Amino acid sequence: MPANMKDRLIVGLDVPTLKEAAKAVRELDGVVSFYKIGYQLAFAGGLDFARELASGGTKIFLDMKLLDIDNTVAKGVENIVKMGMTMLTLHAYPKTMRAAVEAARGSDLCLLGVTVLTSMDEQDVIDAGYEYDPHTLVLRRSEQALHAGMGGIVCSAGEAAAVRRIVGPDMAVVTPGIRPSGSDHGDQKRVMTPADAIRNGSSHLVVGRPIVGAADRREAAQAILDEMRSA
Repeated sequence: MPANMKDRLIVGLDVPTLKEAAKAVRELDGVVSFYKIGYQLAFAGGLDFARELASGGTKIFLDMKLLDIDNTVAKGVENIVKMGMTMLTLHAYPKTMRAAVEAARGSDLCLLGVTVLTSMDEQDVIDAGYEYDPHTLVLRRSEQALHAGMGGIVCSAGEAAAVRRIVGPDMAVVTPGIRPSGSDHGDQKRVMTPADAIRNGSSHLVVGRPIVGAADRREAAQAILDEMRSA
């Protein structure tokens, strides 16, 4: 687990254009060193932007949530390794995870298994056809990720302590759905404050709208780092 809180805060560049993403990175320079790039930006030229940032030493969490047949996942992971990414998400299906781990073997890419999306509650999981409640499903997939040799888990901060007990001290436990005290939850249903998430065993916090949507992004990021350090 990184000792420096700056290395544990991942800012989600959930913006529609490269221009807006580049502006956010400029404004956060010196405060933030780790960014998440997901679907929205990826499909607006964000993959080349990710390569560019990574080549300059910035850490990039590529949030692609891969899920496909084994060979397709493996070939995708092989090329993502060449991009110099720090973290990559895939859905925590055992076969998918094993294929990705084999494809990334020998590289520094940290593969993260997505357990249950933080926008989903128990009814959502039932509607998706699972027989488990969200907490049980998260723990089951965390155990499977450990056995597959994954680098970490993505789960809600409320599940981080239980996941940490399963995966031990070395695997990453990455938690989205982080909201500073008093902020709007948006479409997230399982949320936690930065300090509580750190205390609960999270290794990395993913924060998007509370920073990127703030009037003063730099101040918002610094405030969250201060909250994390108070844990």
